[in-house]
Amino acid sequence: MRKGLWLVWGLFAAMLVLSACGSKSQEDVAKGLKERAGDIKGYKAKAKMTLEVGDEPQVYDIDVWHHKPGDYRVHLKNAKKEQSQMILRNKSGVYVLTPALNKSYKFQSDWPQNSSQAYLFESLVKDVLEDKEAKFKETKEHYVFETKTRYQNQKILPTQEVTFKKRTLEPISVKVMDTDKNPVVTVKFTKVDFDAKFDEDAFDTKKNMTSAQLEVPVLADLSGKEFSVKYSMADIPGVTLHDETTMETDTGKRVILTYEGEDKSFTLFQEKAEVIPTASMETVEMAGEMVDLGFAIGVINDHSIVWSQDGVDYMVASKDLTQEEMMMVARSVQGDSVK
Repeated sequence: MRKGLWLVWGLFAAMLVLSACGSKSQEDVAKGLKERAGDIKGYKAKAKMTLEVGDEPQVYDIDVWHHKPGDYRVHLKNAKKEQSQMILRNKSGVYVLTPALNKSYKFQSDWPQNSSQAYLFESLVKDVLEDKEAKFKETKEHYVFETKTRYQNQKILPTQEVTFKKRTLEPISVKVMDTDKNPVVTVKFTKVDFDAKFDEDAFDTKKNMTSAQLEVPVLADLSGKEFSVKYSMADIPGVTLHDETTMETDTGKRVILTYEGEDKSFTLFQEKAEVIPTASMETVEMAGEMVDLGFAIGVINDHSIVWSQDGVDYMVASKDLTQEEMMMVARSVQGDSVK
């Protein structure tokens, strides 16, 4: 009987030791993530991103390539709308490619180091390491962190929940949340390859424009065609739509929406984008800062933000709005009627 009790006690003690060995502290996991990010020479990842903007969620496919030290290729695609943009970083600089318009925009930017990037592994690790107040929990298969974000509009999207797989530390999902902890951006990784290999010209600008245009062909002439006028759904106290004007231009129509309030006002412009002939890709040097709107990459400065979506150019201009408010307006622009 006594031997039996000692045997049971021994087995119980062994189980406690094994359980303790299998559980890691927040510091241990953070250290492991730092080492993992430091060890890999490059990776490829595929993910689905959902934006909770407007009445209907928007879903995008994201294809990520990263080769150390500084080569990046992020391809953002919306299959439904046949819409595609690509962020490309190589030795020449940072580019945003819009294949359907045959346009390339070049930025003087330290992207992706300048803010959080929900689809980049090393950016998520940096968010975990830099937030000394990050929350941590462990499930059967995952490590979950809740961290502060480093977005340009951090006041609007202040926190995120990042889930990593225990065994490999690869990212599983990211939920970027508003001030009420509602997910606004959700990224779910479907495939991550930490041992990816790349051709020498994998990050070449012209090669990537050509390959992207095989998936999303250059749009035909857009002039004279109707387009859906989109309206701002942003909740800025006291600001309402004051006026809507349509002007005729050489390329079609330009719609000007004026929003006014007691303290804040802004103007939203939209018109058909110009398509550059396939034989002569245009590269435009941009003076503003690149900004990720989720559904598109835009350019922002102190008083305006511009972007292209579905063959339409948009601009929000204001002397009163902060950059965070301009980004909020841009993200909120949704379709309503047809002009």
